[in-house]
Amino acid sequence: MAKKRPNTEQEQPEVKLSKQDQKTLDNLCRLADTVIEAAERVRDPFLDIPSRSLSNVKFNRTKKFIEMGKNTNRRHLFNLSQAKAYMQTLLIGSGCTQLIKQGKTTSIRGLYYLLKHTIEGTKEETFNEQSESDPIIEDLEVLSSSLREELHLYADKKGEMVGPLTLIDNGDEIDCSRMGSGGYGIPSIVEPDRVQFKKCTAKFILHVEKNTVWQRFNEDKFWKKQNCILTHGGGQPPRGVRRMLHRLHNELELPVYCLLDNDPWGYYIYSVIKQGSINLAFESARMAIPEARYLGIRSIDFERCELSRNVTIRLNDNDRKRAVQIKKYPWFEGKKKWQQEIDKMLENDFKLEVEALVNRGISFVTETYVPDRLEDQDFLD
Repeated sequence: MAKKRPNTEQEQPEVKLSKQDQKTLDNLCRLADTVIEAAERVRDPFLDIPSRSLSNVKFNRTKKFIEMGKNTNRRHLFNLSQAKAYMQTLLIGSGCTQLIKQGKTTSIRGLYYLLKHTIEGTKEETFNEQSESDPIIEDLEVLSSSLREELHLYADKKGEMVGPLTLIDNGDEIDCSRMGSGGYGIPSIVEPDRVQFKKCTAKFILHVEKNTVWQRFNEDKFWKKQNCILTHGGGQPPRGVRRMLHRLHNELELPVYCLLDNDPWGYYIYSVIKQGSINLAFESARMAIPEARYLGIRSIDFERCELSRNVTIRLNDNDRKRAVQIKKYPWFEGKKKWQQEIDKMLENDFKLEVEALVNRGISFVTETYVPDRLEDQDFLD
């Protein structure tokens, strides 16, 4: 490892910034200004970072999504136990500023390597592991009131989309109805300055949990028969997928229906899509979809769909404990139908994956189950 950090900014021309980039850059510059202001006043520089703990998160019953509270943690430069984290915060801010000015993006791991070096005159590393830089990135998000994607950072993309939608992705026109069996890979960064919607004739969005289920719907051309957009997030949907769903729902006024596994994990995925997550509570307004609906698969479907017991998966202790926790979520606690749904799963003492419906036929889920649920408006709120 070189003792001195190489100059990664050399000979890199600045680019014309979008309005959002300029806004993000201004927020980062204001953060840097706090150091200068403290030095001029001969004060100990500090940062007040909003706490991302469970105790600082609340459910806004009016807005119907999770919000971050007002509690903060103060990080001082001249506190020996906090100095490194303070330095890392400003270093991450500097790296993101560099990316924005150059019109470049990088992965969160790429930023870790970009900024990793030995501090001159010491044997101290700026970051020993990526596990140190990742939470600092989240700190910077709340400090600068910016999404990670607005800081020009992305994670591995995960999720596809298909349907009657034409969009512009970084200047390229994409027809999502002509993407073959693979579909359009939803990028990590789907902000309006990168992705614009050009034409859409879909009536709703069906979001399924896994790629395997999505492939069945795509192969059966469900999206064409039902005139909808079909998406998946590879399990827990990443931020790019959640932002895409949020934008499609709010900008194109498309209802969102979720087809997820009948287990605590499926309930949690729905909860995150609908109400937001604790880690991203500061951005629920741009992530959560309170109007999303849970289409299935339901605890009553074992009897209703006449499934074989061979397709059931017995609950384990962790499943039962998680189900009880989810029952107490404020957004589920006061809903009788959700309480009945979770109680029924616990009473069954088994869970069901969406793929279990194959027990009734390879295309039962696309030709019967979902069409019937949609026609009957049979879903959980």
